[in-house]
Amino acid sequence: MALGLGALLALSACDNKNISELEEGVAAESDVRARFGQPENIWDGPNGGRILEYNRQPAGQKNYMITIGADGKMSALRQVLTPENFAKVQPGMSMENLRKMLGKPAKVTPYPLKNEYEWEWRWMQPPNSPMVFTAVLNSDQRVVRGGSSADRGVEKQ
Repeated sequence: MALGLGALLALSACDNKNISELEEGVAAESDVRARFGQPENIWDGPNGGRILEYNRQPAGQKNYMITIGADGKMSALRQVLTPENFAKVQPGMSMENLRKMLGKPAKVTPYPLKNEYEWEWRWMQPPNSPMVFTAVLNSDQRVVRGGSSADRGVEKQ
């Protein structure tokens, strides 16, 4: 447990340092990759740009989407596991749109008898409450419902 917590803190510290070294409109995609490594996924972005997904699940509580403009420069770096984004998850939303908005989930649990899947993301509600956001998808890969609850997998200090 202590080793896992130490790795999590180190990853968080590295992310904070890497983020501070990247300036929107100045940093190139090569700068982003030098600090964050290979992205989990690459999505089509606005105006011919691309969005690089940097996933910190299942051990972390953040997922980053970094937008690279058509000019090759970073135009946005955002942590997407936020209450504002969770509020945008609505019934009928496609699995692909959910994934593009929140990144790869920490855990996917199938429920074959219900023809449903639960996708879970670990996140931190300010100031320091560990949470889990769960989206339930049906067999058509559409959101049925979603919501947040306390992360019971994290021990209180």
